[in-house]
Amino acid sequence: MSLVHNERTKYLATLVNTIAAATIAAGVVAPLVAFTFGVPGPFSGGFAIAVSVVWLSTGAALHYAVRIILGRLRP
Repeated sequence: MSLVHNERTKYLATLVNTIAAATIAAGVVAPLVAFTFGVPGPFSGGFAIAVSVVWLSTGAALHYAVRIILGRLRP
C-alpha cells in the first residue's frame, strides 16, 4: 500500500511543482522578456517590479510546498 501512496504523492508533487514553474514563468520571466524587447505592459515602474516579486514569492512558496509534500513519502 505504501507504493501506491508514494506514487500518488510524487504525482501531486509534480503537479504542484509544474504550477510553481508556470507561476514564475508567467509572472517574472514573461514580463522581463517583454521589457527587454520594449513591449509595453499593463504595469510600469515600481508597481511592475512589486507584482513580479509577488509572483516570484508565490512560485517559491509552491516549490517549498513540494518539498513538504515529498517529505510525506513512506519508506
